[in-house]
Amino acid sequence: MAHPVSHFFAYISRLRWIKRWGLMRNAIEENVATHSWEVATIAHALALIRNRHFGGRINADRVAAAALYHDATEVITGDLPTPVKYHSTVMREAFGDIEHKAEAELLALLPADLREDFAPYVRESRLPAEDRQLIKAADRLSAWLKCRAEIRTGNKEFEPAARQILQRLEQDELPEVAYFLSVFAPSYDCPLDNLLQ
Repeated sequence: MAHPVSHFFAYISRLRWIKRWGLMRNAIEENVATHSWEVATIAHALALIRNRHFGGRINADRVAAAALYHDATEVITGDLPTPVKYHSTVMREAFGDIEHKAEAELLALLPADLREDFAPYVRESRLPAEDRQLIKAADRLSAWLKCRAEIRTGNKEFEPAARQILQRLEQDELPEVAYFLSVFAPSYDCPLDNLLQ
């Protein structure tokens, strides 16, 4: 039986062309696809750390898969910078509505019999709260690591963002985030030769 052609994956593959941090001068360009991969690997790690060290019972594979899609709607909306998105309640609500419509558009690109299977990943609101919490923490960690990389190149424009993001990570008081910051984050500042020793 022939199945109709779906444009879903061809469309989301274009996330590689969506640039992040559009309002700031970047020494290191970052796109949404690369960011999504990093968020997925960090979210997966956070889930495993929670399970191993902090009594969690999170499905780490589901968290990783959902994190891969956490910014998929940006293929339709583009990357709206955080200061713009959260500028006011009106802006946040308006953008939330746009995101929900973009989620529906993306799901409509899938074959009808797969839409429910993909819905929890494309519609983040359908995920358990603990999963969403870890994906958001991983998203912030990825943003903080990007800021740190920019600062290492001498780009001081990212210093305020780095401070604000780290402050938010610390305020959230997630023990798996503290673990990641202590165990994994310091190595991001090392040159390649040091990483291979």
